[in-house]
Amino acid sequence: MAIQNQVKTPFQTLFAVPMTCDGCVKSVSEALYSLDGITKVDANLKDQLVSIEGTAAPSAIVSAIEGTGRDAILRGSGASNGAAVCILETYHRKEKGGEELVPASAPDVAPEGSGASDREVRGLARMVQVSPTTTLVDLTVRGVTSGTYVASIREYGDLKFGATSTGPVWASGSGTTEPRGILGTVQIGTDGRAAVFLDHPFQVWEVIGHAMVVSRQKDGVEEANLTNDENTVVGVIARSAGMWDNDKTVCSCTGKTLWEERKDEVKKGMI
Repeated sequence: MAIQNQVKTPFQTLFAVPMTCDGCVKSVSEALYSLDGITKVDANLKDQLVSIEGTAAPSAIVSAIEGTGRDAILRGSGASNGAAVCILETYHRKEKGGEELVPASAPDVAPEGSGASDREVRGLARMVQVSPTTTLVDLTVRGVTSGTYVASIREYGDLKFGATSTGPVWASGSGTTEPRGILGTVQIGTDGRAAVFLDHPFQVWEVIGHAMVVSRQKDGVEEANLTNDENTVVGVIARSAGMWDNDKTVCSCTGKTLWEERKDEVKKGMI
């Protein structure tokens, strides 16, 4: 899956990677340097961490590391308070009925008649702010019909009715006729997958708590007229760790290690 990379501004990312010897370090480093835009790789065998500088998308970095037979978990990117993440899912009726909708991965989604073809996560957006005016967006999508889609940030973060309750495109008092929330188009291939890496003029703090939608609906993209279907994925943008902000190795809630949590995420379709 080729990544549509529109980014020119370099940034830093930090990944946890299982490595047991100097040969592992060499293998991972060579794989990363083979990517376009990578300028520096620093692999720490003792701490099982790899820090990277350049313009390659985090999703491309993960794929390169996985190509060596190892897993990779993004531990941080950019400066403190300058990174965010959004998990994208389709929304459907509850098993017990009612007006409110739930994501396909929810345990109480209706198994039949809800329109949910599977329970997997459909996409992931990683954001990192690289300047006072620019944020990079690494967007990956899977399991949708091929075609041209629009990625947008919405005015609200209300997912009570899925994409329908997220409101119009985020404007943020831009003072122009063009809403700030239109991120751009995403071309989904015949395999139902796509990856795009782009930059946009906003700061991360401005979009925390807002919804993000990726849809091929032509009507209602800018207005509050989106509907829910198998090709409309939505999620709420939340803060994530900056470089060196996250040293957690065991989750305090579940008691699982980060690698056990990673396996759970993969089972849900996390990209």
